[in-house]
Amino acid sequence: MSNYFFIGIGGSGMSAIAQMLLNDGHAVSGSDRALDQGKGGAAFDMLRAAGARLFPQDGSGVAADTDFVVVSTAIEDTVPDMRAALAAGIPVQHRAQLLAEIFNRRTGVAVGGTSGKSTVTGMIAFILDHASLSPSAINGGKIKNFMSESSLGNTLAGGSDILVIESDESDGSIVNYRPAVSVITNVTKDHKPLPELRNLFETFIENTAGLVVLNADCPETATLDRKGKAAVTFSLKGRGDVNAENIVLQPLESVFEVNGRACRLRVPGAHNVANALAALAACRHFDVPDALAFEALEQFRGIVRRFDIIGSAGGVSVIDDFGHNPDKIRATLETLALGPQRNLVFFQSHGFGPTRFMRDELVSVFSSHLAKRDILFVPEIYYAGGTADKTISMADIARDISKAGRNTVFREARADLAPLMAEAAEPGDIVCVMGARDDTLTAFCGDILNRLRERFPDE
Repeated sequence: MSNYFFIGIGGSGMSAIAQMLLNDGHAVSGSDRALDQGKGGAAFDMLRAAGARLFPQDGSGVAADTDFVVVSTAIEDTVPDMRAALAAGIPVQHRAQLLAEIFNRRTGVAVGGTSGKSTVTGMIAFILDHASLSPSAINGGKIKNFMSESSLGNTLAGGSDILVIESDESDGSIVNYRPAVSVITNVTKDHKPLPELRNLFETFIENTAGLVVLNADCPETATLDRKGKAAVTFSLKGRGDVNAENIVLQPLESVFEVNGRACRLRVPGAHNVANALAALAACRHFDVPDALAFEALEQFRGIVRRFDIIGSAGGVSVIDDFGHNPDKIRATLETLALGPQRNLVFFQSHGFGPTRFMRDELVSVFSSHLAKRDILFVPEIYYAGGTADKTISMADIARDISKAGRNTVFREARADLAPLMAEAAEPGDIVCVMGARDDTLTAFCGDILNRLRERFPDE
């Protein structure tokens, strides 16, 4: 057994791998900037309870008996723990490299794509678990059905050889996986230009030993070179091998049929119907009957921070959402549009590089999918530390969205927007908070909700 030290152990992907290694009997320790800042207490408590040793991010935790130091793309060489590892000559593994080593030894299901990866991974894992196939899972988001007092929900330790993972294309690591089943939910501009993404996903297909599951409704996915692999497609428009029919989209749920069999999803939006089709197609590879898969899908409660209703006060509901790229934002705004209400939408962009890369697309998606009565609230771009070119501002993007005729409010400080949103909200409205990378966004939702309760104390 090996001794692993995780720099940034509290991250969703890092903590999932750490838990998997602990379940396998390895020694795990780590540090996290959020821990030093007094944030994320419950998550760190669970890691400690699982057996992880946690240290300040000052280099003190990287001990002589450490076999491997594990990092994510966000960790720079200037971090004290990284400097300590390099000085001691301890091998440094990227998170994705370690995940590939774990994954490639198993009968793996790898879910890739621009959007929907975490949800489809959760759906597949839950269906296979419901079918008594005892899978393991490592996910980038917390699967609500697997959350407990002792589990963060982003990992599942099963007894079989099956391992379901969310595979990431943003750092190119998706090409390291050798899945038995691969799923590509969709391909749109995010992190990398489309030509580069096509090459990555076609390599992902080529590395698949068994079945490839593809979205027939996505122009990019539908035209990928399948490299002669067995493939199954899914569609909301009758274009695929697995098709949803008689789709009824409602504000908080969806109903659809496959081959005359009805399914009611507790996670709303057309995108989640597509996600369910992808999961169904993948699980058929393991001979899971559709009836059993639909039983699981109807019980699936979703992923934390994916259209997550935090609470309501005075007839105003507050939703916490992970939307951060144009495709995810579009899906969330389309889901909000299923109801008759006015929407107060908060969006915090998750980095200067991504904002610059997707600037035009961000302006376009908000300009085209917000109703004229909706209000968009935006703070300055989230800065998590490290090297960044800060020559772009959300003020520029807010100005362009305003020019398109949409109500937009910009304040440099996020804290200034919570009281504005709580004061602007009226009974029947929805407040939706969108953004990624920042674990305090859920607390920000709570702040808005508390202000609404103060404003509407008797409702």
